[in-house]
Amino acid sequence: MSEKMKYVIIVGDGMADYPVESLGGKTPLMVAKTPHMDFMASEGEIGLVRTVPEGFNPGSEIANLSIFGYDPIRYYTGRGPLEAASLGVHLSDNDIAFRCNLVTLKSKDHGVVMEDFSAGHIRDEEAREVILDLNREIGTKEIQFFPGVSYRHLMVLRNGAAKFLNLEKVELTPPHDIIGKEITAFLPQMNDPLLDLMTRSQQFLKHHSINVAREAKGLLPANSIWLWGQGRSPRMFTLKERFGMDGFVISAVHLIKGIGILAGLEVLEVPGITGYFDTNYEGKAQYALEGLKKKDFVYVHVEAPDEAGHMGDLQLKVDAIEVFDQKIVGAILKGMRNFERYKILVLPDHPTPLSVRTHTADPVPYVIYSNEKGKRSCPHRRFDEVSAGQSGICIERGFELIERFYNPDSSG
Repeated sequence: MSEKMKYVIIVGDGMADYPVESLGGKTPLMVAKTPHMDFMASEGEIGLVRTVPEGFNPGSEIANLSIFGYDPIRYYTGRGPLEAASLGVHLSDNDIAFRCNLVTLKSKDHGVVMEDFSAGHIRDEEAREVILDLNREIGTKEIQFFPGVSYRHLMVLRNGAAKFLNLEKVELTPPHDIIGKEITAFLPQMNDPLLDLMTRSQQFLKHHSINVAREAKGLLPANSIWLWGQGRSPRMFTLKERFGMDGFVISAVHLIKGIGILAGLEVLEVPGITGYFDTNYEGKAQYALEGLKKKDFVYVHVEAPDEAGHMGDLQLKVDAIEVFDQKIVGAILKGMRNFERYKILVLPDHPTPLSVRTHTADPVPYVIYSNEKGKRSCPHRRFDEVSAGQSGICIERGFELIERFYNPDSSG
């Protein structure tokens, strides 16, 4: 009896991009040295997939729900509840969870701009102290703050917090979408309780000891919270119920872990992963391979290319893609030789183009590679946006990609 098929999905967050003039009209994926993803493209199936349905904000929550196989139109209720699942924060039917960023705001030209959506990528231990102090200062039984990782945290309104009526209809902008912009047009309306919370956070954080110490070192302060991504907890079928698939999720980002938990996966906590350029790439690959000895599926998410896109830094993005190819894709490909049968899907969740420094809803390239024989070889094919577009394959409903991935007749 042959061994069961092993499945790995590897997401390079934000890898896809637009043509860059200084690169001669090529994208970062086209110029980066990616021998392992190129090998997969030459021996497997490449194409385009639309992970963000029309009319949706192109956030990682939408795109990764699609990759996990969930139609965002049906299952998306907000980013906050997905992160609550990761943090182990239980939500009752009437609770509303918000993503709560620690950000850096800066006075400029008689206004206030979003200087940094991550408060200078504040360290976990600093952020935890800030959020816990903030909860003691302005939190109540109905309004609770929970620490996450770095700048990414959670606020929960218990029982809908009666004075926060119609919150699910309020449009709140992700802070990474307004880098360098004046914030007034993106704030809640005057007299909105959410605006009051953000203002009170600024008053409290202005003189917080963590911020005083950071500024003394020349680091950006976490001088405000930014609330967005609100919603109630979704009801989702697990991957085991849908496909009979048990597995793990590996990510430094609570959002991704939360989707994985709701999908019925177990979180593999890898030491030293940060969601930034200094993450423990080797550890992610090693834990993924070890996980496959116990279960049949692992979802591996790497944030670094997205961060470079938000920063608008071309060289950082190329470097992040190359490291992703070498230390994640290459290491996992090598380790998969220990299994008799396996399939690997690699893709970005969405583009994060350098020219706009935020997410877009364009289709992204994907590649499915299987070690099973009988596939057609295209030795000069690379993994990038252009090659994927030339394949003639475009999956318009992104949540259907996972069915193609699990289908034994696909990937070649």
